Amino acid sequence: MFTGNREFNEIYEQYKNLVLKAAYMYSGDNSDVAEDITQETFLRLYVNFEELKNGNIPSWLFTTAKNEAINIKKKSGREIPIGEREDLDIHEPAGESAEERYLKNDADEETRRLNDRILSALIEKNRRWYDAVILVYYMDVPQTKAADILGMKTQALYTMLHRIKKWIRKKYSVEYEEMTKNK
Repeated sequence: MFTGNREFNEIYEQYKNLVLKAAYMYSGDNSDVAEDITQETFLRLYVNFEELKNGNIPSWLFTTAKNEAINIKKKSGREIPIGEREDLDIHEPAGESAEERYLKNDADEETRRLNDRILSALIEKNRRWYDAVILVYYMDVPQTKAADILGMKTQALYTMLHRIKKWIRKKYSVEYEEMTKNK
C-alpha cells in the first residue's frame, strides 16, 4: 500500500493542521469533535490511498473533514450555530464601569450576530463562496493553498473573493453602517 508509510506520513505532516482547522470550523468550534474528525479523515485517507493518490488530496481531505463534521452535527440532533464562540475571559481595565462593559459586550454580540447572518446567507447563496471565505478569512489558509484545496486556479479564487466582498457590501453595508454608527 505505502512505501513504509512514508507517503502517508508526508501527507499527514503537510495537511494535518488544515484538516484540524476545517474540522474545528465545521464542528462548531468543538476541539474534541474536531480531533475525532481529523483522525477519521486520515484513517479514510489511509484506507483509500491507492485510489486517491493521483487525485487532489488536499481538496479530498478538506471535503471529507467538512462532510464528517456535517454528519456528526446531523447525528447529534442539535444545530451548532455558525461562529458560536465561548465568551473570552477578558479582564477589563479597573477604570471601566459596568455600563461601559455591558455596552461593549452588547456591541460585540451584535457584530457576532451580523457575522453569523452573513455566513448563513453565504451558505445559502453559494456553498463554494462559503468554503472560500472560511478557508481564507477564518482559517487563514494562504490563497494559493486555498485555491488548491478548492480545486481551482489562484486567479479564479481572487476573482471569487472579490465577487463575494462586493455581494456582502451590497447586501449588508447599510446594516453595518447603522451598527457602527451606534458605537
